[in-house]
Amino acid sequence: MLKLGKRGSHGTPQGAVPVLDGGAVVATLHALNWKEVATAEVGARSWVFGKAGRELTGRWAVDPEDAVRLRARQTSYWNGTWTAELDGVPVEVTSASRWKGTHRYRVDGRPLAESGTTGSWNPRPTLTTAPDLSLDHAVFLLWVELVLGRRWAAAAAAV
Repeated sequence: MLKLGKRGSHGTPQGAVPVLDGGAVVATLHALNWKEVATAEVGARSWVFGKAGRELTGRWAVDPEDAVRLRARQTSYWNGTWTAELDGVPVEVTSASRWKGTHRYRVDGRPLAESGTTGSWNPRPTLTTAPDLSLDHAVFLLWVELVLGRRWAAAAAAV
């Protein structure tokens, strides 16, 4: 199971959020608090995550700014469904729990990942993945969960 650690913990630089797998740092995420942009270091590869129109997108840092390798967009607000594309592979995203704000990710009906949270006062997203999901794709989905959690918290605070 992958989870986001606390900012600056596990030997990561100040401002970096570690992506943990069993307590070991496997990637780092540099996400801004109130903007839907981030950079990620996954192995030797750097990713840029952001928002383009109504989509959350991901590209390698060396790609042109209009390139998109990973994307996610909401298809139904009322049902909480999303669709994602991971390097050309379509992924169906459905709500696993409205109360917890968690999601299930499926490819052709086959489970790919399921999100969760850890912590109570300041919950951080977790992601349980299928063995064939690449770490690059898992980090993007974990960032999507972080963005959706922040959106949910902002909406709840506004009410």
